[in-house]
Amino acid sequence: MAPRLKTLYQTEVIKALLASGKYQNRMQAPRLTKIVVNMGINAVAEREAVKNAAEDLARISGQRPVIIKARKSISNFKLREGMPIGVKVTLRGDRMYEFLERLISAVLPRIRDFRGVSPKSFDGRGNYTLGLKEQSLFPEIRPDQVKKTQGMDITLASTAKTDGEMQELLRLLGMPFAVA
Repeated sequence: MAPRLKTLYQTEVIKALLASGKYQNRMQAPRLTKIVVNMGINAVAEREAVKNAAEDLARISGQRPVIIKARKSISNFKLREGMPIGVKVTLRGDRMYEFLERLISAVLPRIRDFRGVSPKSFDGRGNYTLGLKEQSLFPEIRPDQVKKTQGMDITLASTAKTDGEMQELLRLLGMPFAVA
């Protein structure tokens, strides 16, 4: 069974984008290509922190994360080359749409004093990044089992050429943008 957002994109969003007159056919319309979820670990010396972050990210995303290691040593941060400094997961296809649906419908409404995501978080090339301050916003994570709150960055990559195209795509998919 296809995810609800994927079906919505294929049936309604593409039609709305084509109706705007900017695109001649459905292959020109922007689409999401991947979602990258990244958790940086600030407790570098603790092995347990990396393991806990990896378990939480696996529960949230539904697939096993990759452990990110430091590329070079920085003595001021007590960081050595090869030490684990974070975990990330790249979601594509059905998992990507399922994650985005959970993000829009379950996670963002749980944020205290939420008035919409910032419309200023585009990178100039049609990608969008938002940050969350804690992993317990996701329904898969039980707050009583969280040992340490951990923030994460979520990057939505697309085939959109401009920020305006990506914002329109996300708005049609249901992303709640704050009114500027």
